[in-house]
Amino acid sequence: MRLSNNLIYQNNINKMLENQQGVASAQERVTTGKKYLTASEAPADTSQAMLYSNKIQANEQFTKNINQLSGRLETQEAVLQSANNNIQAAKDIALKAGNGAYSQDDLKSLASELSEIQKSLANLMNTRSEDGKYIFAGYQDSIQPYQQDASGKYTYQGDQGQHKITIAQGVSIKSSDNGFDTFEKVDARLDIASNSGDATSTLAGTAYVDKQGVFDQFHKTSYNADPAASVTANTFNVVVTAGANPGDPNEYEILRDGASLSPAVTGEVTEEPIAFAGMKIQLAGTTPGQFDFSLQKPQKENVLNTLQGLINGLNDGTLNSNDFQQVLNDGVVQLQNASEQVVFTQANLGGRMNVLSSITDSNTAQDIQNKANRSSLIEVDMAKAISDLTKQETALQASQATFGRLTNLSLFDYL
Repeated sequence: MRLSNNLIYQNNINKMLENQQGVASAQERVTTGKKYLTASEAPADTSQAMLYSNKIQANEQFTKNINQLSGRLETQEAVLQSANNNIQAAKDIALKAGNGAYSQDDLKSLASELSEIQKSLANLMNTRSEDGKYIFAGYQDSIQPYQQDASGKYTYQGDQGQHKITIAQGVSIKSSDNGFDTFEKVDARLDIASNSGDATSTLAGTAYVDKQGVFDQFHKTSYNADPAASVTANTFNVVVTAGANPGDPNEYEILRDGASLSPAVTGEVTEEPIAFAGMKIQLAGTTPGQFDFSLQKPQKENVLNTLQGLINGLNDGTLNSNDFQQVLNDGVVQLQNASEQVVFTQANLGGRMNVLSSITDSNTAQDIQNKANRSSLIEVDMAKAISDLTKQETALQASQATFGRLTNLSLFDYL
């Protein structure tokens, strides 16, 4: 009888302990939200869940990178838009300066406006990012990219590097545009080397570009850029010869490096300028001789130096009308080219921002899927967990009630 009673007591105690453990386990699952309390309960699911956790963690870093990249691109976009607005304002002033009714004081006032625009542009081109780095300096982002030398000319101190930020597995996007590509690759106005002709001329005269579009086409198709070409490969000669008979007007022919053009360009010399390839060539006198001029080598010029040339020209009251017009022509053409280069950079920037938006959406979708997959593996179904906890508590209460009844039993209960 004693053995039987002891066995009954021990079995009920074990059952209560088991039910208490069940309640504790169910309670912990509800509290922690974990389906498994130890990895040994489901090694395969736990291992797979860890892989999803790694992906989620990596995605969190990508999200931080995306936010950083987005901020930098938005800053650069605002800077470029402001720069373009300033360039357009400067171009309007250059066009306005061509009004022949303006006095020298008026022109100096316009030059003062351009000086303020130049300062604003210099500040924009030397913009820093949120961490103090110069955004248009390339890899040399601790050095101010645009600085004035002793002569007052603005020179670029950066390089052609472009920083990148990784925003997804195997996907990196440029986070900056260097000043070389944005501001230095601006074509200067195509022109001739000297408006007063080359030193080899035996006739005095002047040559000015009169129709820029016509001259640009001529220059692009005619200029010899071969380094091995002779030094006179881009020199043109206006050769004046006496008329065929006494009293006949002198005649001219335009040669290239001493050779006739095809078709030949000839005519009579008059007091009117010679029109040729978008140029007006004015000879001083009608005596036989030769006026030489050369095509200028294509060049690049940043907008700050273009503005400086305009400012100097507007402040200089000694220029004749032709030379003053050349200053304005340089400014208008080069400001337009600078604007187009900035717009081109903005277009590339917009493309990167579109990619960034697409990758952001993709990363968000992947993050949601990874979390859902991990949840299905190791996170508890709360409704089921609460139901299990209720069952465990009911079983414990039943075992406790049963044990209570057993402890109150006596021999008389069996009679």
